[in-house]
Amino acid sequence: MANQLSKWLLPVSACTLLSACLSTPPTHFYVLEPLSESPPPSTTTETKRQIGIGPVSIPALLERKQIVTRLPDNSVNIAEFHQWASPLKDNVAQVLTHNLATLQTGDLIRAYPWSAYGAVDYRIIIDIIRFDANPEQAVNFEARWSIMNEKNHTLISNGHSKTEHRLDDSSYPSTVKALSKVLSEFSQELSIALGKIK
Repeated sequence: MANQLSKWLLPVSACTLLSACLSTPPTHFYVLEPLSESPPPSTTTETKRQIGIGPVSIPALLERKQIVTRLPDNSVNIAEFHQWASPLKDNVAQVLTHNLATLQTGDLIRAYPWSAYGAVDYRIIIDIIRFDANPEQAVNFEARWSIMNEKNHTLISNGHSKTEHRLDDSSYPSTVKALSKVLSEFSQELSIALGKIK
């Protein structure tokens, strides 16, 4: 009797496991997009400044592969099937470096760590406090930043940036697009600050 029961349960269990596997939704992967404008050719003959971007820090809550959204009751949703294609902190640093290279055509922009390129003249240290979304509302960005003179280790400029960008809809592609938008706006703010340094 026991043997007959086990022979019956085995195929049933296999079918149940197969059904569970077949019903698992696919995982979607996302990357932040940098500014798409091509930088105009530089005509200056002056020696270019070397600008280092980093280190960049993000909240511990966001140091995961899943995309995190905030809910109205102060809870968070961690999307198991909507993930970053690379570590978020690295993606943010890459986008900021690309954006500033696009905006600051008279400078050479290096991502941290830049030891392979030698020393830099200035370093921008970025501490991101918020970089998330409220579904069906907006994405939120907040960061503190400092521009340091690397030759004499003095503070040149610093600031506190805070912005939000409305979502077109509550989808994850829309969320990632809006997060890319606030990074572009932040990059422009940093570019203005760099332009004031003589």
